Amino acid sequence: MNIQIPAASRVASVSFVRDRLREGHEIALLDLREEGPFASAHPLFAVNLPLGRIEERIGGLIPRRDAPIVLYDNGEGRVARALPVLAALGYTDVSVLEGGLDGWREAGGELFIDVNVPSKAFGELVEHVHGTPSIAARDLHERLERGEDIVVLDARRFGEYNTMSIPTARSVPGGELALRVRDIAPSPDTTVVVNCAGRTRSIIGTQSLVNAGIPNPVLALRNGTIGWTLAGLQLDHDATRKAGDPSAHNVAKARETARSLARRTGVREIGRMELDQLEAGEGRTLYRLDVRSPEEYVTQHLKGFRSAPGGQLVQATDEWVGVRHGTIVLTDDDGVRARMTGHWLRQLGWQEVYVLHNWAGLPRASGPEPATLVAPLPEVETVGALELAAELDTSHAPVVIDLASSPTFRRGHVPGAVFAIRSDLPSQTWEKNTEIVLTSPDGLGARIATPELRKQGLHIRVLAGGTLSWRDAGLPLETGLDESRALSRADDVYKRPYEGTDNAAAAMQAYLDWEFGLVAQLERDGTHGFSVLEDGP
Repeated sequence: MNIQIPAASRVASVSFVRDRLREGHEIALLDLREEGPFASAHPLFAVNLPLGRIEERIGGLIPRRDAPIVLYDNGEGRVARALPVLAALGYTDVSVLEGGLDGWREAGGELFIDVNVPSKAFGELVEHVHGTPSIAARDLHERLERGEDIVVLDARRFGEYNTMSIPTARSVPGGELALRVRDIAPSPDTTVVVNCAGRTRSIIGTQSLVNAGIPNPVLALRNGTIGWTLAGLQLDHDATRKAGDPSAHNVAKARETARSLARRTGVREIGRMELDQLEAGEGRTLYRLDVRSPEEYVTQHLKGFRSAPGGQLVQATDEWVGVRHGTIVLTDDDGVRARMTGHWLRQLGWQEVYVLHNWAGLPRASGPEPATLVAPLPEVETVGALELAAELDTSHAPVVIDLASSPTFRRGHVPGAVFAIRSDLPSQTWEKNTEIVLTSPDGLGARIATPELRKQGLHIRVLAGGTLSWRDAGLPLETGLDESRALSRADDVYKRPYEGTDNAAAAMQAYLDWEFGLVAQLERDGTHGFSVLEDGP
């Protein structure tokens, strides 16, 4: 495939990228395609940042403007379009991968499918090294039917658990397990079974409890809810069972173990002075992450820290951390969750992992995590939800374009709105005097997209507050996605075989078969740097 690269652009060879990954130097390898194509083939440590989402997401993924960035696509021309965007945002060390995706393949680089692959491959390696104990779905079902002393803990995010869960299971996201398990199963005779949808969070959750030295028998549900479904067993839906607050006595026990594990794996503990020094250091990409639950974060958090619940951070590190070998500072308010998360990140090959153990004197905030933007939002003309609703009832109704992700669009959009991926908009042709209203879930993406469309001479307004404001005004939402009217293919989000309730058995089994082969892929790739904790004190 012919890759068009602007003549003035710097080119990074595949060997350069692989050397930086192996030698522990910072590098961000960005795949500019949508998530669907990305999930079909990409290098192990590639981070998916679609062209049309750069302004929204890059501030969180790559907070340092002079961090080394390498871009690639698969010949779609996205790299050439991204270069001026990154330059305008102030990123100064940007290169283009020689040959793009094909160049990686032709140079002998391993290609992986799916998403969050480093964490999934690491989970398989952990099971391979430790022989993490597990139980088959049918065996667990029979033991539950007999009324045996078993608790089932679902290590996924609460929303995933609420969609489908193992009967009797309660939601205890992975980062919470070591903190709360002693109160959930106070008797050492109680068997603890940890599950997720597939394998990774089951394995990591179970091994977390084994590493933490709890006296109970601990087992991973083999293949999670996928395995349960393939065994012909019924899942629960809309479950809301959660763990209660842990006792002070058990928090102290968990803290002692977590501190020991953190020390063994090389996690360093810091206070305010050391944090200030890290923030002031040059040539270092710093990530400040609060690993508590989203609810706790909203109640109160340290300013400058993003919300990254510990279990999900280990499962999907690339959703928060865009620079491989960047510096990570974790925090909590109990001394357990940050240390447990840190001990996994160190094994995942992150060399600089710190735990901020003291919040004294540090500024705090409350409310949802603010958007991490590297440039001011453009000034735009807005229209309110009620005003737009009135206009849509006239013969001169504007065209409403929704830039939400396709799953979000399907769940609810302004009636008559059309789905579009932002990067596809410049290729559209419009009749003269077409009135367009852009929207997105909170309006942020719509505002960012407006200047580019204005260059085409179009009259663009933005729905103030986005589609959420429409909903909050009590206006009706339309569901589904009419692909015959859409301006883009709905390939922006990869359909995960382990989420939702409508996956085919063949797709679920194929996903499991792929996971089983990840350890061999890691060996062929040779850039991972994973180091699984050895057994013993």
